[in-house]
Amino acid sequence: MNEAETRAELIDPALKAAGWGITPESQIRREFVTPGRLLGNGKRGKSEKADYVLVYRNHKLAVIEAKKRDLRDTEGVGQAKKYAEKLQIRFAYSTNGRRIYQIDMHTGQEQYIDQYPTPEQLWAATFPEVNQWRDRFSTIPFEDKSGTWEARYYQHNAITQVLEAIATGKTRILLTMATGTGKTFIAFQLAWKLFQSRWNLSRQPTRRPRILFLADRNILANQAFNSFSAFPDDALVRIDPEIITKKGRVPKNGSIFFTIFQTFMTGTDDQGDSAPNFGDYPPDFFDFIIIDECHRGGASDESTWRGILEYFAPAVQLGLTATPKRTKNTDTYTYFGEPVYTYALKDGINDGFLTPFKVKQIETTLDEYIYTADDIVLEGEVEEGKRYTESDFNRTIEMEERERYRVRLLMDNLNPREKTLVFCASQDHALFIRDLINQMKTSRDPNYCVRVTANDGKDGEQHLSHFQDNEKSIPTILTTSRKLSTGVDARNVRNIVLLRPIKSMIEFKQIIGRGTRLYEGKDYFTIYDFVGAYQHFNDPAWDGEPETPTPITPGIKKPSIQDPLEPGETEEKRQPQKLKIQLADGKEREIQHTLATSFWSPDGKPLSAAEFIKGLFGTLPELFQDENQLRELWSSPDTRQNLLDSLTERGYSGEDLLKISRIIDAEKSDIYDVLAYIAYATPPITRSQRVLAQKRLIFSHYDDKQQEFLEFVLEQYMKEGVQELREDKLGSLLELKYHGLRDAVAQLGKVGDIRQVFISFQQYLYKAS
Repeated sequence: MNEAETRAELIDPALKAAGWGITPESQIRREFVTPGRLLGNGKRGKSEKADYVLVYRNHKLAVIEAKKRDLRDTEGVGQAKKYAEKLQIRFAYSTNGRRIYQIDMHTGQEQYIDQYPTPEQLWAATFPEVNQWRDRFSTIPFEDKSGTWEARYYQHNAITQVLEAIATGKTRILLTMATGTGKTFIAFQLAWKLFQSRWNLSRQPTRRPRILFLADRNILANQAFNSFSAFPDDALVRIDPEIITKKGRVPKNGSIFFTIFQTFMTGTDDQGDSAPNFGDYPPDFFDFIIIDECHRGGASDESTWRGILEYFAPAVQLGLTATPKRTKNTDTYTYFGEPVYTYALKDGINDGFLTPFKVKQIETTLDEYIYTADDIVLEGEVEEGKRYTESDFNRTIEMEERERYRVRLLMDNLNPREKTLVFCASQDHALFIRDLINQMKTSRDPNYCVRVTANDGKDGEQHLSHFQDNEKSIPTILTTSRKLSTGVDARNVRNIVLLRPIKSMIEFKQIIGRGTRLYEGKDYFTIYDFVGAYQHFNDPAWDGEPETPTPITPGIKKPSIQDPLEPGETEEKRQPQKLKIQLADGKEREIQHTLATSFWSPDGKPLSAAEFIKGLFGTLPELFQDENQLRELWSSPDTRQNLLDSLTERGYSGEDLLKISRIIDAEKSDIYDVLAYIAYATPPITRSQRVLAQKRLIFSHYDDKQQEFLEFVLEQYMKEGVQELREDKLGSLLELKYHGLRDAVAQLGKVGDIRQVFISFQQYLYKAS
């Protein structure tokens, strides 16, 4: 029996005999766990699928890994444990249809059993303590919009853990999940379950709950409001200043309320004195409060927003954050407690639910500046001998030539059609960068690059809306200061540009989150880092191990990090009169830059070049036994492509191998030489040297016309590289050489014969000398 026959004839009947798929509310599912990490060129790593997941009362209770009858029954134990761990399922099984091996993931007990437990038995084993609200929540299925929505495994885990916390009486709950993983979807499903089950603070199902979704920006509150459209219209209430002013009071009729902190904090009493709007609600009015982006101040002891949460203390409060517990946000974790579920950025990238990113670190010779007398002071007063660093530029000192150089460098590297976010030092700086980009653009559209900041008001919101619309290509680039660090759900962002220091790792993660969302054809996004923000990668538990920073420009002090604004302080209040400098004639032409690209491992960790090569060295022995086998595999287009695909699956793409060739001074060599050097320390030769050495041998096997064609192919190979020897390149090579297939056939014979010549000559090209 093969595996399919084993499942159909042995495993399926055994599950049916235990009541699975027959007992009401029980299901047998084939679980799609992850789609596989994005590898580039539209390819993904291996996806993960569990053979069976046993579901009862909308809870996943067991995972089964099936193997064909003739394999050992425990062959699937490793996979079963891995899936059970990811799906947070207590019981895992491995079977070949003849025997059943059970693993209890909680106790670690492993044993053979005679038959599968029934749905009730498995429920009782998973939940030995009866809980009224757990049972009640379990009767409410997810709202799936007629099958168009389905919770990803980690979303299901998060929802389950929050509901379990509510069922057991926990009042402060925290979810820590990377940006782009669907926190709003999770919030919706939680509200749906609570609403439909009639859960409320009395713990008696006598009425529907009143739920508050609290954000710090209107765009986030509006996005959530729109995402809750499956609820009845009269259940949803958007609390905003216009509604309060129009009605003369805060709205109270409804079930799901949406507002921002600022709206709740403002307001006046009957005498016209300042009084926060939230005080118009009784403290126990809301049963459940969802605080979006709660790390941004809502739980901070120093923040006035904390008063809202303390006022509504009776409510069960759920904090949603995209940042793990670190020094700068310990108050959030103190208030809510440790998260009931965490899903990190590296998890999302490795599973294939988030887009990987590349980092281009750029430094210029004007990242620090000391005034000299030949420069011209256009405005302000210069401080003799002062060293101006990154935190000073575009805040206390402006230098047009420097910004023009950086924008020109950026425009030379960007694909002009890719949507891009540029983070600037201030609103004025964002305006200046917008103008420079539009001066250098190749697009004819006047709105190619626009600024979106607080000062841009409704026009900025309109530009942002068009930018988020994946059907629209204009605007293509947005410049901003702080406004877009959160709340931009634009899936097709391909580039994030950092032209200002980042205050904290928390803010850095928020900014990175602008690019992580999946979009068709988007294999990765690129961070252009002009300000040394890579130091915020040093977060192993969340992002992976960082690359060890190498001083690119020796002797240059790294830029300091700008202190965050104090509560109530604005950029304008802080800024003294700016110093404007015009560089002396000729100095602008002397500005130079360095650009370094980070390597990333298959598990999402940044690597140094040395670590990358070391990792590759460890991988290569799995793919070929010795240099002769490598040569044999490389000598045929089919086996060569299979080898390259295997390397890509392990995280070493063709682009990465080209970078390695530059590191070992083998840029003009074949990728074969790069692999042979890494694996066997064989000195690389250039492609031209290889052709010169093997040309006589190659030509000895072919007639004059075939030699003429191969001469052309070898010229292309020497010029462009081994990709010219792929079989799918043959058509374009013939078109280039003979201007059409008919003429090629007339010169060289049948298409099949031409193909044979193209494939066979490669064994001589790579033959050992």
